[in-house]
Amino acid sequence: MTTVAGVVLAAGEGQRLRPLTELLPKALCPVGNVALLDRALARLAGLGLTGPDSVAVNAAYLADQVVRHVGDRAHLSVEPDGPVGTSGGVGRLKSWIDGRGALVGNADAYLADPTREPGKDIAALLDGWDGETVRMLTKPTLPGTTGGFNGRRFTGFSLLPWRYIRDLSTEQSDLVRTVWRPAEAEGTLELVNYEGVYIDTGTPADYLLANLQATQGGSLVDRTAEVTGAVTNSVVGARAQVAGNVTRCVIWPGARVDATESLTNTVRAPGNLTVHV
Repeated sequence: MTTVAGVVLAAGEGQRLRPLTELLPKALCPVGNVALLDRALARLAGLGLTGPDSVAVNAAYLADQVVRHVGDRAHLSVEPDGPVGTSGGVGRLKSWIDGRGALVGNADAYLADPTREPGKDIAALLDGWDGETVRMLTKPTLPGTTGGFNGRRFTGFSLLPWRYIRDLSTEQSDLVRTVWRPAEAEGTLELVNYEGVYIDTGTPADYLLANLQATQGGSLVDRTAEVTGAVTNSVVGARAQVAGNVTRCVIWPGARVDATESLTNTVRAPGNLTVHV
């Protein structure tokens, strides 16, 4: 099989998730008490892709937070003048990819397959790959929606051959224009089915949905959280204080819910930042 590098795209501003992303870049927003970026890195690790020689992460918006969070776990590509899109981000990594294929994942994609461990759930992207085709992880297009690729929608990961990567610009551009549609027109775009759950966490409603999916109908409460109120089908982060009642909520690390509060379908962040969904 062709040698493959892993790339996690974590440069986006997450404008639709504001005001939450005024505190954290979208890639570091926790889902089920695990940063989205860490979920993507764990999925690559499940395929044997670990360390700065095999995995790269790009950063732009609140880049210092991403850089600190990643540390020495991956090669870091900082875009100093702001995000340059999915294609530009990969293009800036050409010298690091250096002839390999690239398994590129969006940090904001929440994936969960109850029958397969992270990594094994997307292994079909790599199986038997000859290094020439573009592969895309997909699910059927949602009813009432348009676009996509032959009735299917992108679900967070794609596999790019070097022959496409080497020609990518470092300027602002997106993979849909520079790789996916050209490969579709060329007849070399292969759509791989994802069996599990996929949620694009780009909006507060979908971000909450991903967290609730991670609870599997129960609650996830960090052992360092202080809970004296009632927690129902919610996620409570590290060092959070919950004295009130929360139902279908995400309480970020270090956040507080007072005894007089009863929250439903809400994300609570530190500083009493509250987003009702």
